[in-house]
Amino acid sequence: MKVSASQPARPDATAAAPEQAPGTGPAAPAAPGPFAAAGPEARRLAAAILEVLAGVQAPSEAARALGLSLARYYQLEGRALAGLVAACESRRRGRGRAAGGDLAELRRECDRLRRECARQQALVRAARRAAGLAEPAPAPAAPAEGRPKRRRRPKARALKMVAQLRAEGGEPAAPAPAEEPATPGGPGAP
Repeated sequence: MKVSASQPARPDATAAAPEQAPGTGPAAPAAPGPFAAAGPEARRLAAAILEVLAGVQAPSEAARALGLSLARYYQLEGRALAGLVAACESRRRGRGRAAGGDLAELRRECDRLRRECARQQALVRAARRAAGLAEPAPAPAAPAEGRPKRRRRPKARALKMVAQLRAEGGEPAAPAPAEEPATPGGPGAP
């Protein structure tokens, strides 16, 4: 059997099929292989990279067969080798850490530290009372630097948006709601 440069040697399919005992029926479907989750393009790319690494074909031939430039082929080959090396790293034994486990652990620690802080503050207050010291005055609020804060004026944003939507839609703008004139005696005054 002759092996072409683009096709790796494969055993004859008829020779690899196991023989069945008479009357046992058709063979059960094979269990999914380790590459069942990979798409056909990824399997094709992996096969081409392995052929190059095995010396069956040249990188330029593999790039041409895949429809890639040689630079892109080398880039993908580097990613594949990095994935191989990463998969060969030893893994930690035992259960893996859950993604939310770190967050839950930090929250538990934060709660514990808050309780500890409250306990320490209570101890300080008790020690002050036992020593007959006066409670410290609360710290005054720091004055705002620069100009004072402006008070926010209420705006009818919904009405502005309605007007804008109507203007964009070509509809005439609805008249603004009339405000009641202020009476000197207040509402309900004669």
